Amino acid sequence: MSKSISELFNTDKKLVSIYFTAGFPQLHDTVEIIENLEKSGVDLIEIGLPFSDPLADGPTIQESSTKALRNGMTTELLFEQLSDIRQRVNIPLIIMGYFNPVMQYGVEAFCQKCEDIGIDALILPDLPLREYQLHYKEIFNRHGLDLIYLITPQTPEERIRAIDEMSNSFIYMVSSSSTTGAKAGFSEENQEYFKRIADMKLKNPTLVGFGISDKNSFDQATAHSQGAIIGSAFIKHIETQGIDQISSFVQNLKA
Repeated sequence: MSKSISELFNTDKKLVSIYFTAGFPQLHDTVEIIENLEKSGVDLIEIGLPFSDPLADGPTIQESSTKALRNGMTTELLFEQLSDIRQRVNIPLIIMGYFNPVMQYGVEAFCQKCEDIGIDALILPDLPLREYQLHYKEIFNRHGLDLIYLITPQTPEERIRAIDEMSNSFIYMVSSSSTTGAKAGFSEENQEYFKRIADMKLKNPTLVGFGISDKNSFDQATAHSQGAIIGSAFIKHIETQGIDQISSFVQNLKA
């Protein structure tokens, strides 16, 4: 039985979530990466569905998307690769992507596939909150899928409260208004923002993403949140070190 996202947060430990692009570095690496991440002690995995026009992604993730698409990755193939993933891993799995491929596949059919596979939630940064409420929330609920929303330092309090009301798992707290990418650490301004959100006492926990690459930035990001999401730094690591070196990356984060 796989662990639910909400169960993850019933602990004081700081959670490690890793994002990677499906079909990268090689087309059929997806399942092996997921298995290695769970063995390395990662709490949560975000599987990136590559898209040709990724708005929020920095150069590293954009490049990995382009390579994955060139490798031949498609939505259909991802679902095939993940078909028996729940016989192999127990930690929560999230698919992160853009709404266009989901619409092309058919929202109902996409959600059904996610339910069949055992996906816990989706992150679709370009799906507007109101659009989701009006047209898709019922479909997501029917298939037991949470939609995870992003907030940034510029997100108005009213919208943060609305997202908190709509959410059932966690809120993805984007560390800055720029695109994704690894940084050496966070500014005082970033840290004030993390504290401001913590002081709002939201009902949902928060995970910080964008700009986390090592133990130092992980510790700063989790001082006022329940965990952090690492993407670009992990993608660089598997590209240069290979997927058999995943555990060394995770150990360095936790060291």
